[in-house]
Amino acid sequence: MKYEFAALEEKWRKIWAQGPYFNSCADKNKKKFYCLDMFPYPSGSGLHVGHWKGYVFSDVYARRKFLQGYNVLHPMGWDAFGLPAENDAIKKGLQPAVGIKKNIKTFKNQLKKIGAIYDWSKELSTTDPEYYKWTQWIFLKMYEAGLAYQEMMPVNWCPSCKTGLANEEVEGGVCERCGAEVEQKPLRQWVLRITKYADRLLDGLDKLDWPEKVKLMQKNWIGRSEGAIIDFECNGIKVPVFTTRADTLFGTTFMAIAPEHDSLKVLVSDEQRNVVKAYCEKVCHMSDMDRILDREKSGVFSGSYATNPVNGESIPLYVASYVLKHYGTGAVMAVPAHDERDFEFAKKFNLPIKQVIKVDEEMPEYYELDGSLKKAFVENGNLINSGQFDGLCAMPEGAYSIVEFLQEQGSAKPQINYKLRDWIFSRQRYWGEPIPLVHCEKCGVVPVPEDQLPILLPEVEQYEPTGTGESPL
Repeated sequence: MKYEFAALEEKWRKIWAQGPYFNSCADKNKKKFYCLDMFPYPSGSGLHVGHWKGYVFSDVYARRKFLQGYNVLHPMGWDAFGLPAENDAIKKGLQPAVGIKKNIKTFKNQLKKIGAIYDWSKELSTTDPEYYKWTQWIFLKMYEAGLAYQEMMPVNWCPSCKTGLANEEVEGGVCERCGAEVEQKPLRQWVLRITKYADRLLDGLDKLDWPEKVKLMQKNWIGRSEGAIIDFECNGIKVPVFTTRADTLFGTTFMAIAPEHDSLKVLVSDEQRNVVKAYCEKVCHMSDMDRILDREKSGVFSGSYATNPVNGESIPLYVASYVLKHYGTGAVMAVPAHDERDFEFAKKFNLPIKQVIKVDEEMPEYYELDGSLKKAFVENGNLINSGQFDGLCAMPEGAYSIVEFLQEQGSAKPQINYKLRDWIFSRQRYWGEPIPLVHCEKCGVVPVPEDQLPILLPEVEQYEPTGTGESPL
């Protein structure tokens, strides 16, 4: 018998449309099963095979639960706000609301043809005011709790897409979407204070039944580190650095600051000003990730020298791409003998490498024939070349003792830092739910009363991005 799949599938699609047997019901006696797919962006002319590759597994599992007698809730919706949908509309010369409506109709027909058992009575779109009313409500609650704030922050700016990009959207200094060269642009941003929960996020990992590898990745992402803020002095001002290795302070042979450091103008000499300016313009096209992973360890001499507070030594100050303004203090004390990154930088720029932790005699692989270090020694050991602290175990005894000594002089204080950054929640484009705050010349920023939500996204003729970082609204 020939299988006439086109006719049979059409027949059953009509039957399922008239009486969708797989819709969830209000039967409290049944066991419940909730299956949620990641909603697709309706940002193209149709679904691709990658969508179905993800959805087929959840569809099979939802069917299995249905056949086992569960009350299955398997909804579908559309992540329809945001950059992908807006870019697609601009490319087609459509208003975004018109573009996504057209795309959603196509996507929905495709999913129905595939025969997925979605409960279409629960369909939603993130562009529905009755939906984004609640995202606005959540934002107001975070603002009231001090978790949402505004700040000037450098963002990865794509001059072609005319918007900020996440680090993950920048590859090799260019935008992954359009290939345009990305630059660092300071913009006033709304930011969510996720760092307030850093310790709770860490503590909660112990209660999760997750693979240890995944939990370790999360710990490294949060990146809690105990250390100290130590004040160096340069050109008459204090330049604080955060370090977890105060024990190596006597081995500091240079300092490095971020190209965006707030005190850059004061710290750079007149003779080096043009050189530093040209270097900073070059670095502004690199993402944070590219800078961290930069194997070339680029940098330029500032023309100035800083004073090491623990021994009064004068050390050169460099401007270097691998130092980030928003991690720590935007300045680092560089100890080439005991930090791999600093070691590579010192080798490239022919800077001194001063050993202050004794290497075990059974580790000859660390030394060249002339007795100099072949690579950075990052393990623990006893302090040497460290004045009155010689002989102490570097970590933790030596570190605590040196911080305590500098505290008495007013040059240091204990500090806890995190790699975790607050989350930029920006609005540089038109197509998104409006932030429910009024900017008043008299009263400043005023939250919209909850009973006036949702604040609707207005229909406008000119919705294209401005190119300045300001929203078209």
